[in-house]
Amino acid sequence: MPPAHPPPPATAGATLGVEEEFHLVDPDTLALTPGTTVVAAALAGEAGEHVHAEIVTTQLETSTGVCTTLAELRAALAATRAEAAAAAARDGLAVLAASTHPFGTWREQRLTGAPRYRAMVRRWAALADRQDICGCHVHVGVPDTATAVAVMDRVRPYLPVLLAMTGSSPFHDGADTGYESWRTVWWSHWPNAGPPEPMGSARRFTEVVDGLVRSGVVEDGRHLYWDVRPSARWPTLEFRLADVCTDLDAAVLHAALARSLVRVLAGRDGPVPEVRPELLRAARWRAARDGLGGELFDPVRGEPAPARQAVGALVAGLADDLRAHGEEDDVAALLDRLWRRGTSAARQRATWERTGDPRAVAAEIVRDGTAATG
Repeated sequence: MPPAHPPPPATAGATLGVEEEFHLVDPDTLALTPGTTVVAAALAGEAGEHVHAEIVTTQLETSTGVCTTLAELRAALAATRAEAAAAAARDGLAVLAASTHPFGTWREQRLTGAPRYRAMVRRWAALADRQDICGCHVHVGVPDTATAVAVMDRVRPYLPVLLAMTGSSPFHDGADTGYESWRTVWWSHWPNAGPPEPMGSARRFTEVVDGLVRSGVVEDGRHLYWDVRPSARWPTLEFRLADVCTDLDAAVLHAALARSLVRVLAGRDGPVPEVRPELLRAARWRAARDGLGGELFDPVRGEPAPARQAVGALVAGLADDLRAHGEEDDVAALLDRLWRRGTSAARQRATWERTGDPRAVAAEIVRDGTAATG
């Protein structure tokens, strides 16, 4: 998001923006490679307006500005990806848009030396020191914290379906994990991650954050790594569950569905549907495990359903909202492309099975991730 603090939108879902994290690789070997020069420039604010450092020197982060249409968001994502690629290239590197590297390991990375990141390692020890995963965060504008909390409480059952559509981390430490989103499994280690429990009010949310601060788990609300959270910095509800979408169109689709959910659920009244936390965690695990390649688990009904059916039900429930905002055709086209191509994780695994070469997998990710940024 931009440096100046944007004013809250008058209506929920009027604005959105996306943050993406990328691995840095050698363009010839495609191995994880520290970008010491570009990371130092990013820390100094000199790598590009939308390019930022991350916790390790083998990663960069980008952030779009505040967008109002899907076309504007797509253009912004193409521009920020190109900006990151150009910054990396000045250091002789390339960017790899996936949540895990196909054959890299956390042992090859070094901590970025900024005080903020050293403090994170002091607090979380090996959890932070071994942070070799990247994510995609969608910010959807909301008028106030009360709206953000109300939508957060209601959106929880839909999160596994959104996750299943974005998997890009089937490999970790050079091995096939058997998951589409190993990143999700890794995040499950953290005491401040996962799907939040219902809060009921902005006041209760503040009380929970204050309690977590007193416990020592987090320094403040910026360190809530929940799958969805009210942003501590911006007037947004932040969706943090997605893997990095290698395909730019998949990133736009994910953001479009997240924003539509905010618009729809912000207008809901009545009690929040009861969802057992055990079943919600099971649904999240199933989505991380199988992605769109099998069945997804509905934590409200307590029943599995084919992934295509589950995604279809989500989109059908948003159809009136998407139509009212002129986004129905765009979402349909993007969804059709996702079904035809499959998730990044599925394509990575298919390349590995065809070639047996992890570098071929990495090369395909780099090509796909930069294909639409010229």
